[in-house]
Amino acid sequence: MIAIAVQAARAAGAIIQEAAGSGISPPTLPADFADGARISHKGAIDLVTRIDLAAEAAIQAVLTARTPDIPILAEESGGARAETTRWIVDPLDGTTNFVHGFPAYAVSIGLQVDGVMEAGCIYDPLRDHLYTATRGGGAACNGERLRVSTTSSLGDALLLTGFPYDRQQHAAAYLRIVQAFLEQCRGLRRAGAAALDFAHIAAGRADGFWEFGLSPWDVSAGVLLVEEAGGVVTDMSGSPLDINAPRVLATNGQIHTEMTRILSGLISRRIPPA
Repeated sequence: MIAIAVQAARAAGAIIQEAAGSGISPPTLPADFADGARISHKGAIDLVTRIDLAAEAAIQAVLTARTPDIPILAEESGGARAETTRWIVDPLDGTTNFVHGFPAYAVSIGLQVDGVMEAGCIYDPLRDHLYTATRGGGAACNGERLRVSTTSSLGDALLLTGFPYDRQQHAAAYLRIVQAFLEQCRGLRRAGAAALDFAHIAAGRADGFWEFGLSPWDVSAGVLLVEEAGGVVTDMSGSPLDINAPRVLATNGQIHTEMTRILSGLISRRIPPA
């Protein structure tokens, strides 16, 4: 199954690479707004491009041909929301980055079987980094085994985060959490592609990651990648993660308790709003 996921991810990655290399991403995109052929809005700040759609179609073609009996949940076309055995697909995580030419976006594909994530891959087409994980089989990047960091103190930690699409309405609430971590960690980064944030945790480049407002396709492959690299992924309260409504906390395991304590304290005061 991981080989099938990799085949599908590389098919999508080829489309994304060609688009980025041909200049479809800015500076030419703004000129195409009028005909709507290349970019549209799912929300005020939630974008979709024709590259998202083409990449998703390429993934679906591979998965349907190789595993016709497994339904697909995909970001742009929807699909298997209720099933517990399904492929979960994000054809281009970090679309806003892609549109602006910011080099942080990826393809994410996860396989869930009877409610448990069993295989996943994240493909960074710009760097040709292929992250893979299978339950019980470990995590790797381009075949090299991944392990989370050994950072044991929040004061020494590099943290990652992201902001949900309701941030314009609840900016102050999210920034209170940012402030709480800034006061205690070594550094904080926000790059705008959750799949790659998981990959950085799994590879030991960063130590902890939290984000509200994610969807199953944002986290499916990343959760397994971090766990198989030796890390821990839970809800921000420390309880098991609900992949259908994830409030993600992913860490190297050693700073998980510290981060849970901070997040739980703020969430208990309804910051940000439920």
